[in-house]
Amino acid sequence: MTDMNRGIMKFKGADSTFAVTLSALLILGSIAFLVVWALQSAYAFN
Repeated sequence: MTDMNRGIMKFKGADSTFAVTLSALLILGSIAFLVVWALQSAYAFN
């Protein structure tokens, strides 16, 4: 068992390249969305 197959990620294949890539894209996309939303809320770009 690898270190990535522990804790909350207890399903088989949790350390696969696809699962890690998908998780990373979701996290980075969420952060990018929040940064863009915060900038648009703070400054009037129109």
